[in-house]
Amino acid sequence: MISSHDRFGSALPIIAFFLVTALIVSLFFPASHANAENAAKPILSAEDAEGFINTLLNEDAAQLDSTVLMTGPMEKAVSGMGGFRGLAQSLAALGKVESIGPAYEMQVSGLTVFRIPCRFQAMPLDLILTTEAGAIAGLVTAEFTGNTAETSETAADPAYREISLSLPVASLNGELPGTLLLPEGDGPFPAVILVHGSGPNDRDETLMAQKPFKDIAEGLAASGIASFRYDKRTFVYGAALANDIQLTLKEETVDDAVSALKMLSHQEGIDPDRIFILGHSLGATAIPAIDQALKEQGLKACGYLLLAGSVRPLPELMKEQYDFLYSLLPEITEAQQAEKETLFAQLDRLNDLSSLSDDTVIFAAFVPYWRWLSEYDALAAAEKIDVPCLVLQGEEDYQVTMKDYALWENAFKESPNWQFISYPDLVHTFAAGQKTEGSAVYTRSNHVDPKVIEDIAQFIQSH
Repeated sequence: MISSHDRFGSALPIIAFFLVTALIVSLFFPASHANAENAAKPILSAEDAEGFINTLLNEDAAQLDSTVLMTGPMEKAVSGMGGFRGLAQSLAALGKVESIGPAYEMQVSGLTVFRIPCRFQAMPLDLILTTEAGAIAGLVTAEFTGNTAETSETAADPAYREISLSLPVASLNGELPGTLLLPEGDGPFPAVILVHGSGPNDRDETLMAQKPFKDIAEGLAASGIASFRYDKRTFVYGAALANDIQLTLKEETVDDAVSALKMLSHQEGIDPDRIFILGHSLGATAIPAIDQALKEQGLKACGYLLLAGSVRPLPELMKEQYDFLYSLLPEITEAQQAEKETLFAQLDRLNDLSSLSDDTVIFAAFVPYWRWLSEYDALAAAEKIDVPCLVLQGEEDYQVTMKDYALWENAFKESPNWQFISYPDLVHTFAAGQKTEGSAVYTRSNHVDPKVIEDIAQFIQSH
C-alpha cells in the first residue's frame, strides 16, 4: 500500500519503515527452504506457532536461528537484523509481553497463516506468522483480535447494502473476492472503484489497525455513492505469482482495475456512465496507466481520484523514506547503519537495470517489474487524461510527501479538469497523525478523516 514495493510481503520494503522501528518483518513469498538440511523444526500447528513466539519473546531467541525452518528470503532478512535475537530486541520496544495466544490457523493463497494475539505492556498486538510447507516465510504485526468482547461495539444499522461480488481474473483462471456497497434506495448510483497501493493488500487496504478503503466505502455509501473494493491479485494468488518473472504493475494492478470497471458497468444498481476510479499510493500512480488501458479498450471512467500518488522514481522515494525513518532513531547503531547501507546498495542496483538479468530479484520483485516502473512516466501519461481528476494529499505523509503533491499540482494546476486538496495533520492513510510518529501512527485505530470522504463525495456528485 505504501509507495515502495514488495509484491508478496506486506512490509519489506513496502512499509520499509517498520523495519526501522522494528514493529514488523515480512517476506510473504515462497522460496527454497534454506536450512532444511539442518533438520530444523517446521511450524505445523497452532501450538508450534505459539511455542515459537514464546521462545522469541520470553526465552533465548538466538536458538531459533538454527532450530526453526525458514525460507531462504526469510532467513536472509532475519540474518540482516542480527538473527532472531535482534528481532526480539526490537520487539522489546513494545515492553514486556504479558500474554501469548491462543493462536489460530488459516489458509491464504496456499500458505498457512497463524495469528497469535499478544499483550505487550505498550499495546496489544497480533503477531501473524506465515509459513510455506512448515518453513517460516513471514512475521508481521496486526491489529489485536485476542478478545473480541473488549473491542466489539454496538453499531447502528448501516445505511447501505453489502454484496459479495468477485472480480474474474481470466489470466489466472480465478477470481478476486470483493465487496460491493450499495446505498439504501433504488439507484442507479454513481460508483467508485478502489485501487490499492503496493503490496498484497486486502479489499480494506488493511494496515495494522487501520482500514482506509473500508472507511471510504462506508462513508461514501452514506452520501449515496456505491463502491467496489476487492482483494488484490497478489493477496489472493501470492504463492502462484511469486515466480512470475514477467509480472509488472500492469498485470498486478492496471488490468484488474480495468476489469472492475467493465464488470461494474453491467451491475444492477450502478449508473454505468458515472463510474469513478480511486487509487491510493502506488494505485494513484497507476491511474494514468489505467486511463490509457481503458481507452485502448474503448472504455472510459467518469473521473479519477488520486490519493497520495507519487510520480518520482521509486528508488529515490524509497531512499527518502529510509533516510527519514532512520532520522527518527535517537541514535543509529553500527548494525543499523550497516543495514541501511545494505538497503541503499540494493536500491542503487535499480539505477542500472540493463546490467541485470530478468530473474534477478531486488526487494522481492523481479527486474521486469522495476523496468516497467522505470519506463513509466506518470505525469506524461496523465496529460492525456480528459476527464475530471482530484488529487488529495496528507501534509504529514512521509511516504509520499508534499514534494510529490507539488509535482502533480505544478503540472496540471492550469488544467480545468484537475483539482487539488491537501490536509494538515493527516498521514498516508488520510487519518490523523504526525510524520514524526513514524509507523507507530498505524497502531491506532484511526479512521479516514471525514473531511476527506466529504471532499471525495462532493467531487463525485458534482460530475
